[in-house]
Amino acid sequence: MTKAVFTHRAGSIYDDKPEQWYHFPATYLRAAERAVGDWIVYYEPRREGGRQSYFGAARLSRIEQDPARPDHYYAHLEQYLGFPRPVPFRLGDLYFETMLQKPDGSASKGAFGRSVRSIPDDEFDAILRMGLTTDPATLGLDQAPETVDGFEEAALAFDRPIVQQLTSRPFREAAFARQVKIAYGNRCAISGLALRNGGGRPEVQAAHIRPVERNGPDTVRNGLALSGTLHWMFDRGLISVDEDHSVLIARDKVPGDTLDRLILPERRLIQPAGAWAQPHPDYLEYHRREIFCG
Repeated sequence: MTKAVFTHRAGSIYDDKPEQWYHFPATYLRAAERAVGDWIVYYEPRREGGRQSYFGAARLSRIEQDPARPDHYYAHLEQYLGFPRPVPFRLGDLYFETMLQKPDGSASKGAFGRSVRSIPDDEFDAILRMGLTTDPATLGLDQAPETVDGFEEAALAFDRPIVQQLTSRPFREAAFARQVKIAYGNRCAISGLALRNGGGRPEVQAAHIRPVERNGPDTVRNGLALSGTLHWMFDRGLISVDEDHSVLIARDKVPGDTLDRLILPERRLIQPAGAWAQPHPDYLEYHRREIFCG
């Protein structure tokens, strides 16, 4: 087994759902097969405004042939976790994947063009540490980004390789919360409020759209930033989100117009700017079908 990099971008021509599967041509089958049972990291290329960054990791469980296109395959993934902050492919002259750099220091277009490529453990670990760190020097910031839900405490509690932390529920919850809150700018997606407590910490919470106990993944596309009250109501199906991102209310369960005063006048969900962070229609549909009481 060996770890691998999978290249993916929003709007890809392939049938990708990066939290669950990765669709690829037979050209990359051998490279992908070497990673079965191990971990992969996702990279978003520059094409069509991409971030040129690594943005998440997952464990590759198996590969199956595409029944509709025999020359294509599906890599099935588990335990996906998005990075709260995308990791650029290089910092100054440092390339996280040394294979992407030519001897003269320039980027290798040929290596970048390989959508599936192997990566050594030490380089994979370096990307993970960068994606999950809050250290300002590592991030190239003057001060540390805001902490959320004990992320640092969860990270520091583990004296073991960072890849093992990817399977820890407390660590995953904290990383998921941080990613969602950053994506929504610490603002509630339904009320629009950006409240802070006396210590200056944002009061907004990160809600899973499809719950973890019902196989909901830890991806920002399965998350909403909500105030405490609206989070509680969302989890219990008293509110939901329609296909057009309008807010739905279970009127027979919520008295009068009490909730209307907590919702933005346009009654429509606030969304992150990037398509990669916007709630996925599949997760919203699941919430309406299986959880919403309206």
